[in-house]
Amino acid sequence: MATVFLGTIVHTKSFSEFESFESGFLAVDDKGKIIGVGHDYQAWLSSSPLQAKDLAEIRLSEHQFLMPGFVDCHIHAPQFAQVGLGLDMPLLDWLNTYTFPLEAKFSDQQFAQEVYQSVVEATLRCGTTLASYFATNHLESTLILAREAVRQGQRALVGKICSDCNSPSFYVETTEESASATLAFVEEMGKLGSPLVLPTITPRFALSCSKALLKDLGDIAKRFDLHVQSHISENLAEIEVVKGIFRTSYAAAYDEAGLLTNKTVMAHGVHLEDDEIALLKNRGCSVAHCPASNTMLSSGLCDVQRLVGAGVTVGLGTDVSGGNSVSIQDAMLRALDVSKHLDVFKKQNIRGTGEAKTQDPSYVQLKYKQALYMATLGGAKALAMDHLTGNFAVGKEFDALLVDVSVVTHPLRRLNVDELVEKFIYTGCDRNIVEVFVAGKRVKRGSQPE
Repeated sequence: MATVFLGTIVHTKSFSEFESFESGFLAVDDKGKIIGVGHDYQAWLSSSPLQAKDLAEIRLSEHQFLMPGFVDCHIHAPQFAQVGLGLDMPLLDWLNTYTFPLEAKFSDQQFAQEVYQSVVEATLRCGTTLASYFATNHLESTLILAREAVRQGQRALVGKICSDCNSPSFYVETTEESASATLAFVEEMGKLGSPLVLPTITPRFALSCSKALLKDLGDIAKRFDLHVQSHISENLAEIEVVKGIFRTSYAAAYDEAGLLTNKTVMAHGVHLEDDEIALLKNRGCSVAHCPASNTMLSSGLCDVQRLVGAGVTVGLGTDVSGGNSVSIQDAMLRALDVSKHLDVFKKQNIRGTGEAKTQDPSYVQLKYKQALYMATLGGAKALAMDHLTGNFAVGKEFDALLVDVSVVTHPLRRLNVDELVEKFIYTGCDRNIVEVFVAGKRVKRGSQPE
């Protein structure tokens, strides 16, 4: 049904441009496309009589606002089954002790169905309207994840993980098996019949892929013009192993295989060197900032301002289960925390990470509106999906959250627009998300004020 929302509307237009319409409107047609947004609903009605015909009105309360849906640029769907476990270990130990044994269990399709149904439900409940999922090496169970996203109405990129070396013997493919299964996966995804869920080429990371496999995956991505996702420069020990294998930088290892494109998102990027950042920028690649897992696995503190300043698009990732929450709202808070810590490191000349070696009194902390950008439009751009979603530009699909900050704690006074958004972000409560829309369809109805 064509609908117009009347009340407070907020979204971002760039990393440093936040736009709001207090007493505004947002109109959506019966196909789920945004047809109007702004301050003056009556003027729009007068200028667009045909578009405005038969609009159902939804009036927001003074404690509610409408915002774009969250984008999770990096989440491991199977690891939802172990969220919160093993987070006192560094990355490589955690993978071998917890993650690889768990992911091997997804050869059991019934087990996969149970976990994947739960993770899609959980992410939608937390307001994630677009997720970029890593699955496992298993073709059939990865298709289960894709079908589950379609069934529940979530927009998603889904990737079958590829790895043919430096992996445990119980969870590894041959080069040929991995490449052929990826081709089969792409073919089967084309049969789903849903424009919301698309395949993404997914080498686990350079460490677990031979040069031959990376090249095969790069060729497949180019042939079908596909999205690409992987990891880069997450952990210092990991980086040294990659350099030892490929005799080049982490970024160059992917680039030589043709995997750095304008549809590529790389998770982490904590310890990227200047020439690697320049390479990512030149190729049009993006970074998924995963502040929770970078902290939990003691990988380091990623300097988002450094990446953005170099012209690299940055979105947010929960990185479950290296991260301990499927909530992008939580990822926003963690990103703001990390930026504050970096501010201390840089201004006090504390040696914190590869990006914080020298004093930098000019460093500026991330602001909450910039975190909101990374959680919405920045994430959509990072996934090369910003032509469809990420903000409320006319013509885009209506992926949105209806937020009510009075659900948990009723404000003692009326809040202005900035205060509504700030309270929502900093209180970090997903219960304030009362409705979730994807492509104009309501996919979740949540809590109501107590």
